[in-house]
Amino acid sequence: MTISDHMIQTAMLAEKKHSFKSFICACLLHDYGHFVIEDPNLLVLKSLDGKHEEVGFGFLKDYFKPEVTEPIKLHVQAKRYLCRNKSYYDILSDPSKISLVLQGGIMDDEESRNFTSLKFYKDAIILRKYDDDAKIPNIKMKKIDDYRDLITSQLINENNHDRIISKTTLS
Repeated sequence: MTISDHMIQTAMLAEKKHSFKSFICACLLHDYGHFVIEDPNLLVLKSLDGKHEEVGFGFLKDYFKPEVTEPIKLHVQAKRYLCRNKSYYDILSDPSKISLVLQGGIMDDEESRNFTSLKFYKDAIILRKYDDDAKIPNIKMKKIDDYRDLITSQLINENNHDRIISKTTLS
């Protein structure tokens, strides 16, 4: 499964649950940072965390509303938080368990308190759960272009439309 397909599946899950447009957009773009990182394969080979959530947030925050970008920024922290529950940790794939270590491991009590004090932490947790579930091969997929109007509706201002569309491939 490609990262693009995974991102679309995540958005499809949010749509199925009748989520707000901003949250569907966050789900659609949650792994955008993987596209911005210069050489993700090299990071994997060197067992380094590319901080895709921070990279994606850093790019997207200039174009999209906080309701879109903040859950993206926090979705890896949400994974670290959720892993405090052994039953959640046990369902993670092996690659996800490896990346958890690179991402800082399971949150301690202080990190957990800090995380749950953030405005968008609940959205990040839901996004992370959809992220986990959006890895189903061979299902009927929407196309990224099906989300053009949704993406445009979540831009900070209309003038960003041409700038963001020219930097991403939507077809």
